[in-house]
Amino acid sequence: MRKIDIHPRDVALSLVLLTRLPLPHLPKAAFARQAQATWAFPLAGLAVALPACCLAWALMALGLPAPIAAGAFLGVQILLTGAMHEDGLADSADGLWGGFDTDRRLEIMKDSRIGAYGVIALILGLGLRWSLYAALFAAGQLWSLVALAMLSRAVMPGLMATLPNARGHGLSAQVGRPNRAPAMLAAALPLVAGLALIGAPIWIMGLTAALTALAVAQIAKAKIGGQTGDILGASQQLAEITCAMALLAQV
Repeated sequence: MRKIDIHPRDVALSLVLLTRLPLPHLPKAAFARQAQATWAFPLAGLAVALPACCLAWALMALGLPAPIAAGAFLGVQILLTGAMHEDGLADSADGLWGGFDTDRRLEIMKDSRIGAYGVIALILGLGLRWSLYAALFAAGQLWSLVALAMLSRAVMPGLMATLPNARGHGLSAQVGRPNRAPAMLAAALPLVAGLALIGAPIWIMGLTAALTALAVAQIAKAKIGGQTGDILGASQQLAEITCAMALLAQV
């Protein structure tokens, strides 16, 4: 295994790539490390989930019910990420199921317009996440969503390392293809955090995330020959949903 290449700017770079948080200007040279910096993707999840959890906690402390807090949690996440991953889910659903060959699927995924598959994917995705958040909050698992946000973003470096870029341009291609070392570190970070926040259930969640990523990888490889930024966004959304289900089944 190659030595893990870590730089202090990697965390800021991951936040630039995966969030809309206000950040100081990074020098152009920092962006040459985009592939190596993917180990820090789970930390972007931490940065997004922590303020969302604080708001949800405050709302429930004021006596508001779990579904209201869950809606606020969902809204904060969407605001802080610019709905990047939701957009990837919608585009992937439209392209993978709306086209009849690789070129047409990639063309549909690049189109800014949304089709029926994309609308349905968004409705189901947002509805499931809202329901799962509310159920987890009601079960006393508020802070476990920090580990969930980290874990769902850990699947992206793994897909980037194992699948070629299907398009040759776009955000995923610009970032580059990481080697296995940052992908493995990205997988380890949420497991360590999850042991502290959740305990033993994190192992089932980790297995669920891996199986979800494997399923996405197989579909993407068969349909378009690799991954794109939209596929990565869809993998985050699907991993968050399946891992939340795995956690809820254990609490």
